[in-house]
Amino acid sequence: MIAAVNGYALGGGCEVAMMCDIILASESASFGQPEIQLGVIPGMGGTQRLVRAVGKSAAMEMILTGARITAEQAQEAGLVSAVYPPEELMAEALKMANTIASYSPLMVAKAKDCVNGAYEMTLAEGLRYERREFWSSFGLEDQREGMRAFLEKRKPTFKGS
Repeated sequence: MIAAVNGYALGGGCEVAMMCDIILASESASFGQPEIQLGVIPGMGGTQRLVRAVGKSAAMEMILTGARITAEQAQEAGLVSAVYPPEELMAEALKMANTIASYSPLMVAKAKDCVNGAYEMTLAEGLRYERREFWSSFGLEDQREGMRAFLEKRKPTFKGS
């Protein structure tokens, strides 16, 4: 899932964006976890996902002060992968989505699973898991089609199974 943030992503909105695989933002977007100002804390994963995205110190500052950050600051911190002018945001998000959709759905799912697993595993466990998933792909038709298309200098037609 791709989040295309054009405006405020505060509290739950920031948390919903962080649930996505990729976050894109317009230059006018801002991000924050202002729940502390209301006498509560983030409750949809903000304390967990934000620290993984921006590091402990920046997450602590945002969560404990309720401070907002700009789209550019979010990109510098690693929360956002790209920033676009507001009028280009949706076109860029759709372009990225179409690129991803053109690849093997099964391989996209395997790659997402490996990346998401990196948060839960040690490096050694993650490398073992990735290696198993990599080698298991060689028994699938999408891998054979991808390699054939590469050798034949054409675009692959993936079936997803």
